[in-house]
Amino acid sequence: MADMKSIQAETREKMGKAIESLDSNLGILRTGRANPGILKKIVIEYYGTTTPLDQVASVTTPDARTLVITPWDRAALNPIEKAIRDSDLGLNPNNKGDTIFITVPMLTEERRREMVKNAKGYAEDARIAVRNLRKHALDEVKKIEGLGDDEIKRGEAEVQKITDEFIVKVDAVLHKKEQEILG
Repeated sequence: MADMKSIQAETREKMGKAIESLDSNLGILRTGRANPGILKKIVIEYYGTTTPLDQVASVTTPDARTLVITPWDRAALNPIEKAIRDSDLGLNPNNKGDTIFITVPMLTEERRREMVKNAKGYAEDARIAVRNLRKHALDEVKKIEGLGDDEIKRGEAEVQKITDEFIVKVDAVLHKKEQEILG
């Protein structure tokens, strides 16, 4: 049977994972600056296997508007180029024979608003995850045997305090990403 401290620790840990997931989802949104993170979800067909881009090439940013992809095997060049071109990122890769250059275009105002809307959707998903974890933790607190009403109320208040803390973190992560996109 779980005790109050272990419920709080587990809730904190799981809510932290919700924030990590939000960071990961927001990392793929393009901000108008070259950021290797936008290619994180790109997978290529490499020798008959679906492989993440970062396992077959290095991605660098020599300046604020350019991504340079250098595959470890030249046979991966065309699959990488195709995967980027076919993605929904709106990027146009330029194959130079041994590396691929991508000039990251400036975002239009309409595209920026669309990306902020996507970011808000990811943040709302994170808030929902945090609230679901709160509900689970509150249920666990009520299951602890031998607790009086006052202890249950204190446990519930502590879970709510943890929840509020993580909702503030979600909002801070979203605000930072909005500034990057609109900046």
